[in-house]
Amino acid sequence: MTIKESSGTTTTSHPAEGPPVLQGVRVIDLASVIMGPYACQILGDLGADVVKIESPQGDVMRRVHKRSADGIGALSLNINRNKRSVVLDLKSDKGRSAALDLIGTADILVTNMRPRALRKLGLTYEDLAAANPRLVYCNAQGFRSDSSAADYAAYDEVIQAASGMVDLMQRTTGQPSYVPTVMADKVCGLTIAYAVLAAYIGRLRTGRGQHVEVPMADTMFAFTLVEHIGGRVFEPPDGPVGFPRSLEPGHIAFPTKDGYACVVPYTPRNAADFFDFVGHPEMKERFAPEFFQERLPELYEAIGRYTPAFTTAEWDAFCSEHSIPFSPVMNLDHVGEHPYWTSGHNLTVEEHPHEGPYRVISPPVRFSEAPTGIRRHCPVLGEDTAEVLEEIGYTPEQIAALAPQGPH
Repeated sequence: MTIKESSGTTTTSHPAEGPPVLQGVRVIDLASVIMGPYACQILGDLGADVVKIESPQGDVMRRVHKRSADGIGALSLNINRNKRSVVLDLKSDKGRSAALDLIGTADILVTNMRPRALRKLGLTYEDLAAANPRLVYCNAQGFRSDSSAADYAAYDEVIQAASGMVDLMQRTTGQPSYVPTVMADKVCGLTIAYAVLAAYIGRLRTGRGQHVEVPMADTMFAFTLVEHIGGRVFEPPDGPVGFPRSLEPGHIAFPTKDGYACVVPYTPRNAADFFDFVGHPEMKERFAPEFFQERLPELYEAIGRYTPAFTTAEWDAFCSEHSIPFSPVMNLDHVGEHPYWTSGHNLTVEEHPHEGPYRVISPPVRFSEAPTGIRRHCPVLGEDTAEVLEEIGYTPEQIAALAPQGPH
């Protein structure tokens, strides 16, 4: 992973000449926390006009890790970029009516409200499709809407437990712990993004929208079992669940002379080159092709025994020369400092109109003919209410009548 720093100005976008790929597509973000907003962030990065409908209190993530009392939370700054914020009280007749008018102009709607709440507010797919049959409507909650668990509260930890992810952690660490990232929220957010885009492409062909459901538990169940269904894929089963390489206790990053690195001799040829480099060619026979897979635990133990003899840079140079998978372990305290990230402008400092300088996590996908990037910084709560409602024909008096009245 030897990368030289490139020259050029910092940018939060990947420049191209054409319009963004989703220019002209309107998305209603009727979601909160991470999963739904992350999906809508992706659509916004691709050029969609994302309108985030928020309650007068705002999305709860606005209040997490704020720098000041009236500031915007750290996570919200990136996950709610490229959006416009409209405040509507959906529990009031006027607020719900305005939301229906706005949804009537939309191509895609994403919500993570539970089925009971959607029915109570009159915001189910059936409620909306008659007035806007071209709408692609996606609801994504913890469990399938036709199950007895449809209205169960479900956050990332719950879904990690329900989908087998916690079991995998217990098998490898001895503790029923959670993966230390909101994996379920983010995987399901990615799934929402591709699912609604598939339905939108279908609408281009048929002229009709449709209802898309992304249950978190089902999504993570399928995600976990890709490799971990193991021998249970056969009927009758011919072995245990689990992907042996991933579940092997020695499958870890290894110490070097000055840090840690991922050194992964993935083939017998890789292993032979490794043992030549560390001065133990006699070990090569033990990891010949006919023994390689069954002796992975022994291979990992040997790698850990020899990696401390060389620096991370020395391992980088050797692995690069011999095509052995390698990466230094990135310390998150130094996030974005490696030349690979700086040369790609993956994390840049931009000026938010209300929060001042902050770090933008740049869109990772690049298109040859369409730009991606930050067109709008995360809005303050309700910043765009008047602008958006004026666009759909509301008068200043009607907009003023929708303003929150008193405590909520």
